[in-house]
Amino acid sequence: MEKERKISENRKAKEAEVEIIKAKIQESKSVVLATYNKLTVLEVTDLRNRFRNASCEYKVYKNTLVRKALNELGVTDFDNDLNGATAFVFCPDETSGCSIIAKAVKENPALEEKLVPKSAYVGGAYVDAAGVKKLAAIPSREVLIAKMLGCLQAPIANLAYVLNAIAGQKS
Repeated sequence: MEKERKISENRKAKEAEVEIIKAKIQESKSVVLATYNKLTVLEVTDLRNRFRNASCEYKVYKNTLVRKALNELGVTDFDNDLNGATAFVFCPDETSGCSIIAKAVKENPALEEKLVPKSAYVGGAYVDAAGVKKLAAIPSREVLIAKMLGCLQAPIANLAYVLNAIAGQKS
């Protein structure tokens, strides 16, 4: 009887964890899956801080629980990627998680073999490791908006400069 109760409590805890994971997946615009191997405490702390500064969340869950959560959401593409030590990064946008991992590896070459992106779940679709690298190369939303505004502002600024030069010649 006691063993049965323990199994029941354990099962309820796992079901609650699956519901939490499902909610995080649904709230995130992207979820990056990465292999982590022999990261030091300092490296993990640095990564967590980088992700936190970008409003991302770095978590490690049991692969079976994440697989169950994804399957309940109707996503089965990640079954092959949910093996071994896997970290999950839940992001409020499509590119920040990929970019942070790429930047961390670029700044600290020792991470190249320790932290390897496997795949991502972006906009309800599966993205493979090559796609994750491409996403990392895309600038953030803020940078893209700034570039667009610069492009829109340049012709107006040039027109103002020309009109000012013409007005200066006639005096």
